[in-house]
Amino acid sequence: MNSRISFAWIMMCGLLLSSIAAAQEAPLKMNVWPGKAPGDSGQVGPEQWTKMRVTNVTEPTLTIFRPQKEKNTGMAIIVCPGGGYSALMMDYEGTDVAQWLASQGITGIVLKYRVPAPKGTPRYLPGLQDAQRTISIVRSKAAEWQIDPRRVGILGFSAGGHLAAATSTNFDQRAYPPIDEIDKQDVRPDFAVPIYPGGVIKRGTAELSPEIRVSANTPPMFIVQADNDPVNSENSVYLYLALKHAKVPAELHIYAAGGHGFGMKPSKNPCSTWPQRMLEWMNSRGMLNEQSAKGQ
Repeated sequence: MNSRISFAWIMMCGLLLSSIAAAQEAPLKMNVWPGKAPGDSGQVGPEQWTKMRVTNVTEPTLTIFRPQKEKNTGMAIIVCPGGGYSALMMDYEGTDVAQWLASQGITGIVLKYRVPAPKGTPRYLPGLQDAQRTISIVRSKAAEWQIDPRRVGILGFSAGGHLAAATSTNFDQRAYPPIDEIDKQDVRPDFAVPIYPGGVIKRGTAELSPEIRVSANTPPMFIVQADNDPVNSENSVYLYLALKHAKVPAELHIYAAGGHGFGMKPSKNPCSTWPQRMLEWMNSRGMLNEQSAKGQ
């Protein structure tokens, strides 16, 4: 692909995302917790934004992008941005993804989860609590948001990919004491999509991290990473192997190039086609109706 074609492709993708955003209704916004989040110690300072990068998140929120009624497939996907559990990249790993999902007939829900964790707390734990609570919220709102409570997935990038994997393997134990009727809803996602996850394996080993507890009841996964990712692609490989050994349906894509953090950014690399491959995987598993897969 020459540079002229590459530039045209990037411009076309950019215009597509802009048109998607313009065509959709304003997103809904809500807090994850009715009061203070579990374990809030007040140690983290005020929330800090640099363009679309946010850190010091102590009040997690949801931003819900709903599809047009005539395109709604009934599926919902919770989107967890990455940022090394110290910050969140809220655009190309958050709102851009949710807007695109809504254009495909899927309710896209961006989770702004708590980062960083207070001292002495596992860095993933506040995010796990927020993700579990979010799954319960989505199922409690199923009728109102026209969502099938049996088709609620979680998708994440980098640290958010680790969070998606952790949420999918710790559904047997809620990470916080139940606080209301919402917490009577199940916290197991129906599927997961970790994109270039990090921290899934113990550094320098082939062993999964203790919080990634793959079992036969782990939901199906679609996993994506680039071979030249400085966050070792073995994270995805060994996660896939654990799923395979547990007889959990999974699909793994290791692309030759793409590095880390490609998110929804258009590029000349095949890794930019992962959203289409994901839709094909979902459709092959009967998760989507025929209308949502048209044109892919």
